[in-house]
Amino acid sequence: MKRSATVLLTALAPVSWGTTYAVTTQFLPPDRPLFTGLMRALPAGVLLLALTRVLPRGAWWGKAAVLGALNIGAFFPLLFVSAYRLPGGMAAVVGSVGPLFVVGLSALLLGQRPVARTLVTGVVAAFGVSLVVLQGAGALDAIGVLAAVASTASMAAGTVLTKRWGRPDGVGPLALTGWQLTAGGLLIAPVAFLVEGAPPAIDGRAVGGYLYLALANTAVAYWLWFRGIGRLTATQVGFLGPLSPLTAAVVGWAALGQALAPVQVAGMALAFGATLAGQLGMAARHPSFSSAEKISRKDSMDLTDPALRR
Repeated sequence: MKRSATVLLTALAPVSWGTTYAVTTQFLPPDRPLFTGLMRALPAGVLLLALTRVLPRGAWWGKAAVLGALNIGAFFPLLFVSAYRLPGGMAAVVGSVGPLFVVGLSALLLGQRPVARTLVTGVVAAFGVSLVVLQGAGALDAIGVLAAVASTASMAAGTVLTKRWGRPDGVGPLALTGWQLTAGGLLIAPVAFLVEGAPPAIDGRAVGGYLYLALANTAVAYWLWFRGIGRLTATQVGFLGPLSPLTAAVVGWAALGQALAPVQVAGMALAFGATLAGQLGMAARHPSFSSAEKISRKDSMDLTDPALRR
């Protein structure tokens, strides 16, 4: 598959994550962020495990636990803490610097030396997102800022380690996604019940919301994300992250009646342009897949795991 098609498919993940706020506020019980994170991760992970029927082996039990903690188990709670404690879109602004975290960690763990163009593009993308989401921010909460930074660093570290470790032989991205979602969900579960208590009452709207979050927003989106990590550079994947707050702004305007000021529209254009420039810059430096990233025709099928053909 051409790199551009892989980028577009991978971009669907942050676009899907950008709908999370609207679905949560319109369909789900209020003030239950940890339970929502649990319902996103664990059912999706168990479903993928049932579909693939592939479990980790050897060292991959530990690796799957680490990746699940970074990408899901730690990321979700920290993200929700920052969202509840920070004003306006400050959490989204901190999250938009994710590409810079990925660039730094890629240099440390993958030996990919950053270039000035990549760093400048990351800063421009973050600035564009700040114009979109920052509306009358008040005093900042130190815990909220730390949680936002930690959640961004956690996701960036998970992205880079997923790239570094790859996948075991014969295991496709669908199984790898199931391992991480299950591990992350199991990590969130005791925290959710300890902090928030028993599950809330759930009506038909909430069931629909949780199904969307678990299936499209999590199982499919994270599969596309981890699939993209296996075929693109970590930095190229990281530069797709700002699409999430941009999508949230568009959904808020189109579905929730939230007006967009001219400066926000300009910020969206700036952030999207920087995201596109980041992709083009990576494509120029890596014009073709390396031998380690090439995927056979058989492995390029949507359901890659051999267990799925049983």
